[in-house]
Amino acid sequence: MCGIAGILSLDGQPARADDVRRMCAAMQHRGPDDEGVYRGTGVALGMRRLSIIDLQTGHQPVSNEDGSVWVVLNGEIYNYRELRRHLESRGHRLATRTDTETIAHLYEVYGPNLVAHLRGMFAFALWDERRRQLLLARDRLGIKPLYYGEFGSYLVFASEVKAVLQAPFVPRELDWHAVDHLFTSLTTPRAQSIIRGVRKLEPAHLLRAAPGAPIRTTRYWDLSTTPDRNASVEEHVELLRAVLDESIRLHMVSDVPTGAFLSGGIDSSAVVAGMTRHASGPVSTFSIGFDEPAYDERLHARRVATHLGTDHHELMVQPDALEALDDIVWHLDEPFGDSSAIPTYAVSRLASEHITVVLSGDGGDELFAGYDKYRVEERERRAPPLPAHVRKLLGLAGRIMPDDVRGKNFASHFSLTGWPRYLDAGSLFRLDARRALFRPEVMARFAGHDPWREAYAVLNGTTGGWLAQALRLDLDQYLPLDILTKVDRMSMAHAIEARVPLLDHHVVEVAAMIPPELKLADGTGKWIFKRALRGLLPDDILDRPKQGFAVPLGQWFRGRLEPTARELLLSPRSRQREIFDPRYVERLIARHRRGRPLDLQLWTLMCFELWCRIFLDEQAFGRDPRPVRRAAARRSVPSPAGAALA
Repeated sequence: MCGIAGILSLDGQPARADDVRRMCAAMQHRGPDDEGVYRGTGVALGMRRLSIIDLQTGHQPVSNEDGSVWVVLNGEIYNYRELRRHLESRGHRLATRTDTETIAHLYEVYGPNLVAHLRGMFAFALWDERRRQLLLARDRLGIKPLYYGEFGSYLVFASEVKAVLQAPFVPRELDWHAVDHLFTSLTTPRAQSIIRGVRKLEPAHLLRAAPGAPIRTTRYWDLSTTPDRNASVEEHVELLRAVLDESIRLHMVSDVPTGAFLSGGIDSSAVVAGMTRHASGPVSTFSIGFDEPAYDERLHARRVATHLGTDHHELMVQPDALEALDDIVWHLDEPFGDSSAIPTYAVSRLASEHITVVLSGDGGDELFAGYDKYRVEERERRAPPLPAHVRKLLGLAGRIMPDDVRGKNFASHFSLTGWPRYLDAGSLFRLDARRALFRPEVMARFAGHDPWREAYAVLNGTTGGWLAQALRLDLDQYLPLDILTKVDRMSMAHAIEARVPLLDHHVVEVAAMIPPELKLADGTGKWIFKRALRGLLPDDILDRPKQGFAVPLGQWFRGRLEPTARELLLSPRSRQREIFDPRYVERLIARHRRGRPLDLQLWTLMCFELWCRIFLDEQAFGRDPRPVRRAAARRSVPSPAGAALA
């Protein structure tokens, strides 16, 4: 696991290694063990390394035999040993035992098509000195991040936005369409960041750039698998069990201590159960809890830990955890509307005291229909449709009812049908609320922008019925933009590597072969996933209602956190931005105090304001405000000398 960065000159001018070093310094938390920079003809590549595989000789950047191909990698290639044997059989000589080196040699054999041979989570940059071509690639599901932008005559890229902003030619200006997307759906868009001109390389995409040529991006993988209705339920179950077991085994490969997040839910419990079959001793597991019983899953986690015999660790999270709010926002890298970043930060901090690699159960809900929203949508689609005139009246009522009146959201929701209704249920601020929240001149900047445009494109481009469409939407949007972003940033904040075996692309393809009606059956989500886990986990764990990984922000905002929210959101500094209407913000705080659940809205507003202060207002924002933990205790990794290393 690392942070990577680089600059490519598009007009033949030199690329400064010092600029890349500053970019890497902003990501020291991602790789406290080592740093390396390569400078070639018009290009500079850099990395910060967290040593996981090949602790002694795994220094990056890594090259092929003659130094004509150089690579920096963020992530892990789980089939690198198999690839290494394949390359050696073709006469390649590998100088290290690291997975990164296999990419350089695979490029010599397969060119950009090398990505088809990789099984893992990755974002890498490859420089071909002979062709003077830069190749950027991101893994199929978007587990690892990669940002880039073209500014003047330079292409700049990095694992985090804060690193891109260290390049002296990158302006700090908001992308207003990304702001609109954030306050609609909790995240910035799939291909844009919060900073104008800084883009995300989308999952399963390659970027090719060379001086004097246009920058090209292409998609190299798509989930085109169709459900296999000829296979029996038991055949699906057996194939699913086999691919899960294989994926978990591969994800455990490491030269450093490994453990797992354990909430007591089905997904994390399934991962831990698989780990116990391959571990030589007890698996280390980590859970957090809260004083508020509705949010506390420690009892369930202990039940699983006892059943599987793990070395279990717990942490009680109190409201004072929000004293780390500046740190959380700094590491989130972009404004972020999902408050579950807070417990993810806390459990990552706990795990970092014991291990370096942690496995997580993320992805099960999106693959096997585990969210309540799927059951709600099934129920609403089965209900007789309301007459058009009734829906029209409900829509009118929803528009004219004041925000404080109960029933407004109900009326607005049921005035819609189909996908507009489904997406409406997931809106943070509906259009009328955004018009009240933002000042008129800001709303004018959103003109012509539909924050749900990408979602509709995915839904309309997917076949197989409404559930297949909804699952594909979450796999395409919600996972990379929310869930995987949160896990990557909060684990890296504590210099640990989080791996997600349920999102191995082989597992994803097998899951896509399972008909949707076997995922959501008889009103039960994850029906076939639970079937595959029978006998491996206690029935009471498999059958208990789903409990989201959430934090009791609602109670905290009505208690000791309210003055903090008020002071932050209604401060002169916030008002001077002239983005939000302070009268509406004050109404939101008051409505929440009176019992309306608006904690996500307030959290997103606070996160945005803090992000603006750190990244737009501060001049020295690139420095981590908290010393990197555990770096001093790490085994030092020597940096090899060489003429190509600048």
